[in-house]
Amino acid sequence: MQITTIGLDIAKTVFQVHGVDGEGNVVVARQLRRGRLIAFFEKLAPCLVGMEACATAHYWARELARLGHTVRLMPPSYVKPYVKRGKNDAADAAAICEAVTRPSMRFVSIKSAEQQSALMVHRTRDLLIRQRTQLINAMRSHLAELGLVAARGREGVARLMALVADQGEERLPALARVACQALMAQLAAVQGQIGALERRLHAEHRASEASRRLETIPGIGVIGASAITASVTDPAAFKSGREFAAWIGLVPRQNSTGGKERLGGISKQGDRYLRRLLVVGALAVLKQARAHPDKHPWLSELMARRPAKVAAVALANKMARTAWAVLAKDESYRPPAPAAAA
Repeated sequence: MQITTIGLDIAKTVFQVHGVDGEGNVVVARQLRRGRLIAFFEKLAPCLVGMEACATAHYWARELARLGHTVRLMPPSYVKPYVKRGKNDAADAAAICEAVTRPSMRFVSIKSAEQQSALMVHRTRDLLIRQRTQLINAMRSHLAELGLVAARGREGVARLMALVADQGEERLPALARVACQALMAQLAAVQGQIGALERRLHAEHRASEASRRLETIPGIGVIGASAITASVTDPAAFKSGREFAAWIGLVPRQNSTGGKERLGGISKQGDRYLRRLLVVGALAVLKQARAHPDKHPWLSELMARRPAKVAAVALANKMARTAWAVLAKDESYRPPAPAAAA
């Protein structure tokens, strides 16, 4: 009997396959080792394959698509309600097979290897920045135990590094100097790696027309523009800018019933990295709005009514909608006309 739909539960080594025919009858339900997965699908006629959008899912989606299969990725949270009972690989594969056929199911666009590579650079840079912060905090805390304290910011770190490098500094014991010098060497190496990754991101940004158009939006810089470009495979997958903002997690969480709307804080679902970049960019725009309120009347009125962080999230939501419009319409950002001209 011909298999029409397959639910594939992927893992590191052992994969679970659940296939049904056109009438919904189970045709195959078995485990496959990683090395035999491609050979199994090569023998099948083209069919619909559903997977959860988790680790390695985009790679397997590209590989199975090359064999002629139609591959659909789904958020794991959307598949969970279809699990009948218990939690095992067979039940998960059966749930995936059923969920992929639902007409109301929302799917995740398959990323190319180039897009995933760009996102790897972003994630690696983000990891190194956190490590740099850890190294700085460690050196500050160690030196504070000896009474060596400096101001916050880059100037304070440079002053502490100068104290460690000064061999004539009597307040720093020799053994403590050895430990701090190890931290300094690691900090210099991490800083050099961050600079190299940022230069590569700038080069990729200059080579991408979509990324350059996103940079024209106030609050979105090179890092934010390249991250959005690499994350959004197809802007047409979102019906509106609000859907894109909801995908990032910048819309209010609803708890409405009986015709009564109850809106809370933002849902914080979706891509945490993009959400953080947009909020940080919005805070930078708020800083400019305080200095030049006449250039940002909408923000000035919003900050007069709401706290600064609430206004920043509202602006980040607006930036996300604008970014979707720029990508979907292949246009650059056009600033709004002044009130007097309107």
